[in-house]
Amino acid sequence: MNSYLEKHSFCEKEITEVPLPGLGLVIVIPCHNEPQLLKTLNSLAACTLPKCKVEVMVVINAGENSSEEILKQNTITEIELERWIIKNERPELRYFSIVKNNLPAKDAGVGVARKIGMDEAVRRFDAVENKQGVIVCLDADCTVENNYLTALENHFLLHPKTTACSVYFEHPLQGNEFAPEVYEGIVRYELFLRLYNCGLRFSNYPFAWHTIGSSMAVRTTVYQQQGGMNKRKAGEDFYFLSKLFPLGNFTELNETTVFPSPRPSLRVPFGTGKAINKWLEENNNIHLAYNPKTFLDLAELTATVPGLFALTGEAANQKTQHLPPALLAFLAENDFENKLNELNANVKSKEQFVNRFYRWFDNFLVLKFVHFARDTYYAQAETAEAAKQLLAYAGIDFPENATARELLRIFRELERNNKATHFGVALV
Repeated sequence: MNSYLEKHSFCEKEITEVPLPGLGLVIVIPCHNEPQLLKTLNSLAACTLPKCKVEVMVVINAGENSSEEILKQNTITEIELERWIIKNERPELRYFSIVKNNLPAKDAGVGVARKIGMDEAVRRFDAVENKQGVIVCLDADCTVENNYLTALENHFLLHPKTTACSVYFEHPLQGNEFAPEVYEGIVRYELFLRLYNCGLRFSNYPFAWHTIGSSMAVRTTVYQQQGGMNKRKAGEDFYFLSKLFPLGNFTELNETTVFPSPRPSLRVPFGTGKAINKWLEENNNIHLAYNPKTFLDLAELTATVPGLFALTGEAANQKTQHLPPALLAFLAENDFENKLNELNANVKSKEQFVNRFYRWFDNFLVLKFVHFARDTYYAQAETAEAAKQLLAYAGIDFPENATARELLRIFRELERNNKATHFGVALV
C-alpha cells in the first residue's frame, strides 16, 4: 500500500481499469455545476499528442447539501461526458469520470475535488511504476493551446529537476460568449494579478510565481512528499503551491497557454468569478490594485536579508533601521527580533540563513504584509495607474496614454518572455 495514500487519501480507489504502460501525464479537472465541460474536453482532444500516454480525470462533484439544480446539472454533465468519451477516446488519450455528488458539507469544494482526482493520479502512476509522472491541474471552464500536452511533456523532460511548474495563462479579452463589460472587467482583473506577480519580481522576492489552480503541474513524488492537495474551498492552489516554492526547482512553462474563462461566478468567496461578478454589480466602477510603493518596500527587505546572517540584538537593529516604516511596523508585529535570533541559531552559512528566512517569510506572510501596508500605510490605486507607476519604478518604457488593455499586453510580454526586472536590474 502506498504510504501517502494510506495516510492522506480522501477516498478509496475510483477507477478499476488498468492504466496503459507509458502513462506520463494525468490531467485532473474538478467539475461542479459546469454546463460547458465539453468545450474544455474538445480543446484537449484537439491537442497534438505527446509521446507518453495521457489520462484525463473529470471529478464531477457536489456537497450533500447541494441544490436540486446543481445535482441536475451534474447528472446532465455525467451523461454528456459518458457519451462524449465513447466518441472521442483514443488509446493515447483516455478519459475517466469520478462522480462524487454527496461529499460532506464541511469538505465539499474545489480543494477536495482536486484532491480526489490528484490522489487517483497517484494510484495510476503507482500502477505503472512511474515515479516521475506529472499531475496536471485544469478547470472545467478552460481551453488550451493545441501544443498543451506536448509542451507539458517536453518541459518536464527538458528540466528533470523540476518539482512543479506554473503554466502560462491568458484570459480571453474579446468574443461573443459574454457581454462587453465582462471582457472589460477581466482585462483589469488579469492586470491586477500580473501587477502583483511582477511587483514581487521587481522586488527580487524569490517565490514570485502565479498560484492559479487551472494552470499548474506537479510530479507525483513531490505531490506525495508534501502531503497532497488540501481541502480548502477556495485558495487551495495558493496554499498548495506555496508549500512547493521553497523546495527549489520550481519553473514556469511559457511555451503553451491555458485560457481560463472570464465568466462571473459566486461559487467561491474570491477569485476570478467573484471579481468579475463584483465588477458587474458595481457597474464598471474603478478597479483598485495594491499601491506599487508596497513592492519598493519589499525590495528594501530582500536587499537587506543576506546581511542579517549572524546578526542579533543591536547589530541587527542597526542593519534594519533604514527599512521603510510599513515594513518595520509589520516585522515588529510578527516578532521579527526573536525570529531572527531563532534563524541565526540554527544555521551555519549565509545560504542556509537566506533559505530559512524565506521559508518563514513565505508567500502567505508576504500577502499579509501587502494587506497590512494597504490597510495602514499605502492607499490602493486605480489598476491602470498602479501598472504605470510600477513600470516607471522598474524603468520600463510604456506609452503615457496607455489603456488598461495595452498595459496588460506589456505585462503579459514581460512575464512570458521572462523580462521582469528588479527595478532596472535583470532578475536572477
